[in-house]
Amino acid sequence: MSTAVTQTWYMTQRQLRVFARQPAYAVITLIQPVIWLFLFGNLFKKVVRLGGFGTGSYLDYLVPGVVVMSALGASMWAGMGTLEEIQRGTLDRFLTTPVSRAALMNGNVVSNGLVTAFQSVVIVLLGLLGGADYPGGVGGIAILVLASVLLGTVFGALSNALGMIVRERESIIGINTFLLLPLTFLSSAFMAPAQMPGWMRHIADFNPVNWAMVAGRSAMSEHPHWGAVLGRGGALLALAAAAVWLSIRTVRSYQRSV
Repeated sequence: MSTAVTQTWYMTQRQLRVFARQPAYAVITLIQPVIWLFLFGNLFKKVVRLGGFGTGSYLDYLVPGVVVMSALGASMWAGMGTLEEIQRGTLDRFLTTPVSRAALMNGNVVSNGLVTAFQSVVIVLLGLLGGADYPGGVGGIAILVLASVLLGTVFGALSNALGMIVRERESIIGINTFLLLPLTFLSSAFMAPAQMPGWMRHIADFNPVNWAMVAGRSAMSEHPHWGAVLGRGGALLALAAAAVWLSIRTVRSYQRSV
């Protein structure tokens, strides 16, 4: 186990070096969250008058949604990196070494989680500069970041597994494009559940994207609902563990096929 953890960290460092060598990529990935925060935040700021948002400021409500959506958007494309390593032959060369198969997949997932945490903190700070208020304090922010990392782990691991299975760039693009909008709008990202149609609220209850938003928003509120935080957070943790297990199984299946 200690060897697998050490090897996972080495593989994580490898992925982080790629990210560090492309600082422009970090800036570009923050452009869309900034648009969501300040364009959507100002466009729909009067919607809180409808009630059910739990705050008088739409920006306060929007920040956790943007943090979670940023984590989702970044993690869903993790499989593209896996696909590139397959096409370049890098993964096949790693498979000829004694490196842990779990480390090969989890290094990508861990590095994605660290990048997600960094981006989440930046978004929270941008919201603070824009006038958002976080009654839950640092503890609430930490839970929001953790929820976004868990969600990123779920979709990052699933994306890696998808890349191992389909092995086609167009397939990954098509599946991600198909899933992104339904996952976004069948959640409380931009609208309070009280203002959503009943059938949408019921679907949102089973949407892991919404689990992260509910856990984060509740923890950041003045009076957190710890049952909701622990319940949704526990469900995300279980789902993340299952997704990681699946990604490890797919790399072993891939190894047998080559």
